[in-house]
Amino acid sequence: MAPPPDTPRPRPDRTSLLRVLIPIAVLIVVAVGVGSWLQFSERQAGDTVHTVGSTAPDRVDVEATVQRVDAAGRELTLRVRVVPRGSLGEEESAAPVADLSLQTSSATLADLEFKAHERLTTRDVRVALSRGSIGDYPFDTYETDIEFWAVSGGRQVPVRMLFSNNDTLFSVSADPLSTRQEAVFGLSLVRSGSLLVFAVFMMMVMWALAASVLIGTWYLISRGEGVVWPALAWMAATLFALAAFRNTAPGTPPIGCVLDWFAFLWAETVIALCLIAVVVTGVRTALRADEPGPG
Repeated sequence: MAPPPDTPRPRPDRTSLLRVLIPIAVLIVVAVGVGSWLQFSERQAGDTVHTVGSTAPDRVDVEATVQRVDAAGRELTLRVRVVPRGSLGEEESAAPVADLSLQTSSATLADLEFKAHERLTTRDVRVALSRGSIGDYPFDTYETDIEFWAVSGGRQVPVRMLFSNNDTLFSVSADPLSTRQEAVFGLSLVRSGSLLVFAVFMMMVMWALAASVLIGTWYLISRGEGVVWPALAWMAATLFALAAFRNTAPGTPPIGCVLDWFAFLWAETVIALCLIAVVVTGVRTALRADEPGPG
């Protein structure tokens, strides 16, 4: 008897395939477009130079750039480059013609002194932050002010400050508070948009993983599956992987911050309880199955 002919495989419906691929392609294009716009906006904000102070020809220019914000230490590192203009500086503004003292606000932890006719070098100074707490991560905000006034040859001279930010983990808004010869900025610091998006995404992932484990637990317990070792391995791996995932949060937030209380600690608790529940019910089911029947 001849074997029956092979049944031809149904060809995939190209129309149905296109209905799936086209929306996916559109979503990818939209996501890339929105991401490009957000990245460009954040890049533009980081490249912005804020200017405050005097525009007199004989003045001292102070180029101040935020290098790093230490939220745990409640201070930021400010890189300062001083350029004397006009009659206050020698040729190419490489050195002051007289002893130059650059005095700062109370929040800045050091004043700057430069000797006459000596080449000016870039200095790093620390500025204390007020208000805010890193415990509010990733929604923590801080405030401070930076102020410079200059004394050259024993007399006060005009100052212009050019302020910018190089710390990609923070967005800094600068409000000019200048007087006639001094340069003052009031700073407000918040987490950058990219960091905030990533932290919120992390919290969503944590809750999604906890919900997945909870659904899996309900399925195993309701079906009386007993001890299912692959499921237990997956739950245990999720429990420890979640801790490692939490430690990838940018800015090294401390334990007990908003990120933990909004998602991480609860997700870990749910997964741990689910793991224990699956083990207990699985063992009880296995023991009942091993009991000898009556007669």
